[in-house]
Amino acid sequence: MINLLQDAEGFVRMNRHFPDSVLISITFTDGTAEQVSGRRLNQAYDDALAEYRAQNHLDAKGFSRSPKKKTGSGNKIDFVPVRPGMGG
Repeated sequence: MINLLQDAEGFVRMNRHFPDSVLISITFTDGTAEQVSGRRLNQAYDDALAEYRAQNHLDAKGFSRSPKKKTGSGNKIDFVPVRPGMGG
């Protein structure tokens, strides 16, 4: 079992997908805990990544199609927003 802790801003640190069948325990800042499937948390990761790319004007693969300048890769995020009740 994987245990994750929600930070004060409402995120958990997650920089990759977990196996779909694994159960992940998330402890929220209010002290409650919930088990979430890897599949559900992976979907939350994908949604957060898509939102990040859209806000930063990146394409689906994380590349900027504007004129070249030095920026981050855009292919990765490290924090995913979570909330109680998302497992059900």
